[in-house]
Amino acid sequence: MNKPLLAALATLVITGAGMAPAAAATADRATDATATGATTARTSGRTTGAVPALRAVDFAGTVSLSNCSGSVIRFPGSAETDPALVLTNGHCLETGFPAPGEVVVDQSSSRSFGLLNSSGSRVATLRASKVAYSTMTDTDVTIYQLTRTYAQIKSSYGISALTVSDTHPVAGTAIKVVSGYWKRIYSCNIDGFVYRLKEGDWTWKDSVRYTSACNTIGGTSGSPVVDTATGKVVAVNNTGNEDGERCTVNNPCEVDASGNVTVRQGINYAEEIYQIPACFGAGNKLNLNASGCVLPKP
Repeated sequence: MNKPLLAALATLVITGAGMAPAAAATADRATDATATGATTARTSGRTTGAVPALRAVDFAGTVSLSNCSGSVIRFPGSAETDPALVLTNGHCLETGFPAPGEVVVDQSSSRSFGLLNSSGSRVATLRASKVAYSTMTDTDVTIYQLTRTYAQIKSSYGISALTVSDTHPVAGTAIKVVSGYWKRIYSCNIDGFVYRLKEGDWTWKDSVRYTSACNTIGGTSGSPVVDTATGKVVAVNNTGNEDGERCTVNNPCEVDASGNVTVRQGINYAEEIYQIPACFGAGNKLNLNASGCVLPKP
């Protein structure tokens, strides 16, 4: 839960949830996070031979929430006529953090989202019709269904949804974390994966650990993590260890398969989403019983 859990004492929110947009302290921590920041090339562990051409990553398709960041997403099988979806964190849910073991499905919502264009300007307000899925168990995601289709958004604003990758991310991949809330882009690489990431009462499986250049701040919760070679979303930004504490809120710890705990102060994390497309079928309808769907059920 990427930072504002000091706000949790008053508002129970994490990585961006509840943080005031004008907080001066956060600006000091984002000096390397710019929309035009240089992208780190992929390491040799990711590819052999020539390094693939990097795609320009901008703000088009990202959204700002009242307390977090997010993005308009589609799955490989989504159709233009399907209702569009917005991806953010479970801890960004407007009704509060889902409890450990809690899964929210098909919950009515009229939440609004500021749709951004490539330069980060707000061009429209999108609105949810419902929370399709939300949990903080095993992962940290909320997926909203919108009142408009992909085709309607494209026709009105010329903006396409970001495609979610349905394959596991790879260590060494060059990535950008795109925050619609702050209109900032962080550039780094995937450093590796965490067997279990524990923060307070919540535990997440197979989390993504960034290299240190992605020093994400409060308000970046829910930002899409984009593979700069494919342009696809490979994870959703969610937390980081602020103070060096062990497994506390805003201070997640890494737990390996043997139960050994590692604390990495100043390092930030994201949750994988490659397993989500298997849970959505025709018409972007959620089916937690679909073959290959491993998301927690209510």
